[in-house]
Amino acid sequence: MATSRGSPRGEANVRIACVDVHYMPAGERPAAYAALVAFAAWDAAAAHTRLRVAVEDVAPYEPGSFYRRELPCIRAALSELAFVPDIVVVDGHVWLGPGVPGLGARLRDADPRIKTVVGVAKTLFRDAPARPVLRGSSKAPLYVDECGEPVDAAARVAAMHGAHRIPTLLAACDRLARG
Repeated sequence: MATSRGSPRGEANVRIACVDVHYMPAGERPAAYAALVAFAAWDAAAAHTRLRVAVEDVAPYEPGSFYRRELPCIRAALSELAFVPDIVVVDGHVWLGPGVPGLGARLRDADPRIKTVVGVAKTLFRDAPARPVLRGSSKAPLYVDECGEPVDAAARVAAMHGAHRIPTLLAACDRLARG
């Protein structure tokens, strides 16, 4: 089941989509909700499209193989769009280490029509080659990396709308996933 709010889906000016997944307690149905917030520019304060998709079955959590659980949920949300975003921002890492694909790299491999995948993680995974980005007055950085066509993701995330550590639209996507 998908729900969307905002303008009609498929408009050409939408370039960027943030995705996030919220998992329900074991045994509950649906097992997860995947959320997507799409917007036209990095500094946008409001989303063009918002949607939330119920996911009935999810893989068990495996350390170092988070993508097996998360990727099908993200793809379910992306499949609800009438367009393929140029850039997808994931809540996690693109790379787990030099040449070691994380969630973001695996998403781009799964759908090469996506030009760039940007990872924004709240904690650094061991050897991940992510750049720390401080926002607002926070002393705790976000860790940002990317794959595909370069966009200088660290600078873009630093410039996203919002005065706090987590940019406005990334926080909105998280809230939407949680319901």
